Amino acid sequence: MPENWDKTYFNWLTDIQPWCVSRQLWWGHQIPAWYDADGNIFVAETEAEAQTLAGSGIDLRRDEDVLDTWFSSALWPFGTLGWPDDTEALKRYYPGSVLVTGFDIIFFWVARMMMQGLEFMGEPPFHTVYVHGLVRDAKGKKMSKSAGNVIDPLEFMDKYGADALRFTMAAMETQGRDIKLSEKRVEGYRNFATKLWNAARFCQMNGIGGCDSMQPPSASLTLNRWLIAEVAATLDRMNAALAAYRFDDLASAIYSFVWDRFCDWYLELAKPVLTGEDAAEQAETRAVAGWALDQILVMLHPLMPFITEELWHALKPDRVGDLAVAAWPDLGGLTLDAQAGRQVDWLIAVVSAIRSARTEVNVPPGAQLPCLVAYADPATADLIAVFETPLKRLARLESIALADAPPATGALQVVVQG
Repeated sequence: MPENWDKTYFNWLTDIQPWCVSRQLWWGHQIPAWYDADGNIFVAETEAEAQTLAGSGIDLRRDEDVLDTWFSSALWPFGTLGWPDDTEALKRYYPGSVLVTGFDIIFFWVARMMMQGLEFMGEPPFHTVYVHGLVRDAKGKKMSKSAGNVIDPLEFMDKYGADALRFTMAAMETQGRDIKLSEKRVEGYRNFATKLWNAARFCQMNGIGGCDSMQPPSASLTLNRWLIAEVAATLDRMNAALAAYRFDDLASAIYSFVWDRFCDWYLELAKPVLTGEDAAEQAETRAVAGWALDQILVMLHPLMPFITEELWHALKPDRVGDLAVAAWPDLGGLTLDAQAGRQVDWLIAVVSAIRSARTEVNVPPGAQLPCLVAYADPATADLIAVFETPLKRLARLESIALADAPPATGALQVVVQG
């Protein structure tokens, strides 16, 4: 994958050319050939067998060269597991599943591993070969020392963190297309990690920690039922992306959910509940927020392993087991509240539209404006009543009133879902 690399693979196999297997390297599999004083060659599996071929009393000198690097590399899928002995590791780990590699070594390495796996093990060493693109500079040029455009990943990791660089590579990997690596992108995903860290700290300060169950707690508040549905929808997107080897979609799904839905909306909408006087609503919100944050850490872990592992233990210090070996979320069979999703999405749409309108005409951020809702049907009126407090707070509204029609002058009109 992607399938356009099939041709490169099969062309090499069907049009194979002579290849020099001898290399003058320090390490490797030494060529099994011995020479006598007259230059005669004796090829055998062992020196004793070569001596038998040459005859007793004949002095032999072994060839000093080693086999081509790619010959040795082709043994990797099973040679590292104890082959030719029938080891437990070999039984457990051969064949593997997915090989991830660059297109420039399909015929050097992939084809050779396949050939030797079939020859010595009787089955292919992997069922899928994922071919990624080359990492280029921000302008799309291939990196070279002479051009002076080489990006040292260690410098990026020192400056922005390994998680940010790792997430960048996944987010920009679009099935084999070359990656134009931009420092700004890495910096942006460092900010994403900071956003998650601050959100976790906010949760801790409000009594929210990790939970013991991967299944969501019971929820009655619309906001909490909405969040549970959002977690499930994000998991579905990520599962689909993983199945299709779309690592860019994988990164996009979790990024969008964490930054937009969880941090910018859920935590903002949950603040009045957490500071309110209803103890039952507070307990439910803490439980749902803690559960959702746990799911975020598990889903994000393959892309940002270090910060997620740190937060996994910080949110619940007595937790047994590392995040690296935690189970992937499974929310199959979960009954989701579609109505809660529509209601909170309506609130988000209204607030976003009002904020955009205020920005367009340069309304001062602190200004409190009256809001008239024209042509509201009964369902809209009910939603306004339910969400009046968060609407006023998030859209900076002085008041909200129903009206038969918008005023003729002196008002900024915004249309949202009728």
